[in-house]
Amino acid sequence: MTALSARDVTVCLGGRRVLDAAAIAVSAGEIVGLIGPNGAGKTTLLRACTGLIATQQGTITIDGEAIAEIGRRELARYLSYLPQGADCHWPLEVERLVALGRLPHLQPWQRPGPRDAEAIAAALALADVGHLVGRNVLALSGGERARVMLARALAVEPALLLADEPVGGLDPEHQLRIMSVLGLRARAGAGIVVTMHDLGLAARFCDRLVLLSQGRVVCEGPPAAVLTPETLASVFNIHAEIAERAGRRFIVPLEVVDRSAHRPAGTA
Repeated sequence: MTALSARDVTVCLGGRRVLDAAAIAVSAGEIVGLIGPNGAGKTTLLRACTGLIATQQGTITIDGEAIAEIGRRELARYLSYLPQGADCHWPLEVERLVALGRLPHLQPWQRPGPRDAEAIAAALALADVGHLVGRNVLALSGGERARVMLARALAVEPALLLADEPVGGLDPEHQLRIMSVLGLRARAGAGIVVTMHDLGLAARFCDRLVLLSQGRVVCEGPPAAVLTPETLASVFNIHAEIAERAGRRFIVPLEVVDRSAHRPAGTA
């Protein structure tokens, strides 16, 4: 079953076309990586898929229903969105912040019950922030706060999780831990879309990749089909070492492509 389908999505911001007939789909049980250079339109496409920004054309559906027709409360129970650099501006205790992820499941003024407590505890453990319970979130490091915000998104127990750069700014251990957690959620049946700049992690953990450049989808498919030497050179402007170990693909950027030899004589 396709959890999310976005087709021919066009978005204009500030008089500029940021997305041009872009498309992405994710099914229950898979991780789709949305990759591309800075300014390619990844965050815009993710936000469009949540209904947070208007589109000039295109269709976005969740389980076959247009996102505009889904009630906001119902959508909040089904879909969890983790923005890039998500932060908290209030001096909340860590567990209370994570508990906000249960609000879509509660009626107004309803107190959380045992089922909510279980979901909160599981989210704290998955994001490896259980040891931070009792602390003020504003007193945490940037990486710790990022994991707390991920725990809040996980506490929703969404069928669809859209995460914008969830491992940005994290140390290597927690990059691996968080990607493993997303893998666990996918295997439990969730559909996950994640934007990434780390191509090595994208190749290792994502089932499929969608490559954006200048607002358009260049290609999509399994990591091995998308992250080729030709694509890395033409879209990312890099030469990279590509290798496999125990069935896992590794990509190490080596150098920027030198295009000076292709410039006409007399140009800068």
